Amino acid sequence: MPIEAISSKRLYRQIADQLGELVRRGEFKPGDRLPSERDLSQQFNVSRASVREALIALEIDGLVDVRVGLGVFVNAAPAANSQAAALGEPGPFEVLSARYLIEGETAALAARDGSARDHARIRETLQMMADEIKDRGTGLDADALFHLRIAEACGNSALVHVVHQLWNFRSSAMFRKLDEHFDSLERHEQAIEEHRRLVDAIEKRDAEGARAAMKLHLDTVRAALERGWELANVNGGTPANPPRLTGTTAWS
Repeated sequence: MPIEAISSKRLYRQIADQLGELVRRGEFKPGDRLPSERDLSQQFNVSRASVREALIALEIDGLVDVRVGLGVFVNAAPAANSQAAALGEPGPFEVLSARYLIEGETAALAARDGSARDHARIRETLQMMADEIKDRGTGLDADALFHLRIAEACGNSALVHVVHQLWNFRSSAMFRKLDEHFDSLERHEQAIEEHRRLVDAIEKRDAEGARAAMKLHLDTVRAALERGWELANVNGGTPANPPRLTGTTAWS
């Protein structure tokens, strides 16, 4: 069947809408396994990260079910006004890309310009995070505060506002659903060590080291998200005779 070209909405939402329409028209039926992430990215001519975000949106919507070790399967089509139809926030991988650009610089500025008191507050927040995780919590609230403390140490209120908004996205339904596929105590403990190296660089006023530590941390977060998603085997086999998907433009 012909597919309309997509252009204006967020890319992952456009992909999700096209896949959802294929389900509603019976091209994919309840119980069918969707094509692999790799195949979808090639057919849509988009990045695999955008396909992941689209599948997360469809899972939130209840349209598909991610079955660990099996793949992504179609559920019965939901109502047109379902939850995912209203999702307009940036996708998780978009947010991580923005954080990589912005928070690498806030870390460097905090190291260069932050006061001793600013640095002490960052260290205190790291301890809060470690204590929460030790008590079997997620440490997410302390994690958000940690990154805000770094932004505050820059002395630029606009950067504080931007980082705060990026962390608001972190609590979105998209991120919560993705967390289900990768969250673990081991990852939390690893994150503490990454944050500790970051604080060490900031306290030494090593701007380049702080920037590198922040970017390494965010690279590791992205890798963990991708690894958790792949463990759900969303890259599994391709069903026979899948619908042809065309009419998209490359963007990542």
